[in-house]
Amino acid sequence: MSSRERILGRVRRALADVPPDTTPYEQAVARDYLREHGGRSVEQTVDLLAENLADYRAIVHRCTVGDLAVTIAGMLAARGSKTVLVPPGLEPSWLAEAEAGQVPDRAESTPHELDRVDSVVTACAVAVAETGTIVLDGSPDQGRRRITLVPDHHICVVRVPDQVVSSVPQALERLDPARPLTWISGPSATSDIELDRVEGVHGPRTLEVVLVADQASVEVNS
Repeated sequence: MSSRERILGRVRRALADVPPDTTPYEQAVARDYLREHGGRSVEQTVDLLAENLADYRAIVHRCTVGDLAVTIAGMLAARGSKTVLVPPGLEPSWLAEAEAGQVPDRAESTPHELDRVDSVVTACAVAVAETGTIVLDGSPDQGRRRITLVPDHHICVVRVPDQVVSSVPQALERLDPARPLTWISGPSATSDIELDRVEGVHGPRTLEVVLVADQASVEVNS
């Protein structure tokens, strides 16, 4: 008898006198936990997102839709990026002012080819204010997971306020669990036993987030 069989046998014996539970899964676990911590306005929620992103050492920019192309072009120029990786569904106007050469996301691209690209620009699925987390789900404007894990510089555009939620429970309601979800809280980083932080180990060393709002939202909030 293998170890696996012995363990499963013990489990079966321990459960032999336990009556079956026919409670539907949706009712088996109480869902009465807090959906968000405190009450915040839309503006306060966006401000909290920006604060927590910065706390995770992401670089945060704010602009309107009309200024987005110039903002992204300036970020790429400041970085000295000569090439930028582009998901197939990215809005073309976002890179209209960029001078960097655009590299399309291709299934046949090798890790070495992706590593030679200076930057990548993507959209996102949702952003969580309380945790400073951005979630990608592999949609056409975000591309495949590996294009945001190999290049050293990631620019992520978040539409404000439509894509911003307060909490993780609220984010989960918007996400499809069957999609390839990537949860990003700041640039890739790790710490050794002496708590020396090293960035860029498992993904981009630099994360820049653009919180973009339409002009009407800016005028209402100002």
